[in-house]
Amino acid sequence: MTSLSVSAPAKLNLFLHITGRREDGYHELQTLFQLLDFGDTLQFEDNNDDQISLEGPDLGIPTESNLVLRAARALERPQGRGVRITLDKVIPTGGGLGGGSSDAASTLLALNHLWQLGHSNNELQAIGSTLGADVPVFVAGHSAWAEGVGERLTPVEIPESWYLVIHPDTHIATGEIFSRPELTRNTPPITIAAFFAGDSRNDCQTVARHLYPEVDNALIWLSKLGDARLTGTGACVFASFQSRAEADAVRRQVPATWTAFVARGLNRSPVLEELV
Repeated sequence: MTSLSVSAPAKLNLFLHITGRREDGYHELQTLFQLLDFGDTLQFEDNNDDQISLEGPDLGIPTESNLVLRAARALERPQGRGVRITLDKVIPTGGGLGGGSSDAASTLLALNHLWQLGHSNNELQAIGSTLGADVPVFVAGHSAWAEGVGERLTPVEIPESWYLVIHPDTHIATGEIFSRPELTRNTPPITIAAFFAGDSRNDCQTVARHLYPEVDNALIWLSKLGDARLTGTGACVFASFQSRAEADAVRRQVPATWTAFVARGLNRSPVLEELV
C-alpha cells in the first residue's frame, strides 16, 4: 500500500465539568465525548524521499506547528520513508469540535497502518497524549466518558441522536477560557447514570458567553428551539434532536450570519473501519 484516505470525525462535549486544578496547572474534568459523522479527510501518499509534508488550508498557525505534522513526526518511521499529507478541512478551528486533535489522531492511526509500525491502540493513545488532551479519545475511536485531564476513558454507548451545530463565526482559544479566574473549578464529580438523568452542564459556558457576545446570542437563539449547550470551550453550540428531519427544520431557520450543520452521533469512529 502506498496511499490511503481516512476520516477525522468531529466531537461534541455533551457536558463539561471542571472538578479541580492540579499543581502543574492542568484542570481535572469530567466530560462525555460524542463522535459525529462529520469531519475532515486526510490523504496520505507514502514516498521514499524521507520528507514529511502537509498540504491544505491556511489555518492561521505556522505549518510546522500543525498537529498533523507533529503527530507524523512523533512516530519513529522506517529509515528513508516519508509521506505527503493532504488535509481537506471542514471542521471549524477554535470551535470546540476537536478538529486538530482528530486530525492528529487519524494521522497516528493511518501512518501506523501505512508504515506497518505495529503499535497497539494503547501505545498510539500514549503518543497522542503528548500532543493534546483530546487526541487519545480520537485514537481510541469510541464515544467515551473522560476523567482526569481527559486521559481516563471509558467507552460509552450513547443512544442515537441528531445534532444541530452552530458556529457563530468566532474563534475561541482553549487556554483563554481555562485561564479566567471566574471559571468554576470545583464542581463535584458525577456518575454516568447522573448524566443520563440530566444532572450536567458545561462549566465553560458562562465564561464563553461573557467574553464572546456572538456565542451568547447563538445560545439564546438555539435555546428557544432546543436544549442549547456549548461544546468544550466553544465557540460552537449545539442541541440534540430525535430525528434528522427535526434537526434540519431548525437548521433552515439559523440566521445567515452563522454557519450550521446537522450530524448524526456515532459510537464508533469511521477511522477504525477504514483501516481494517
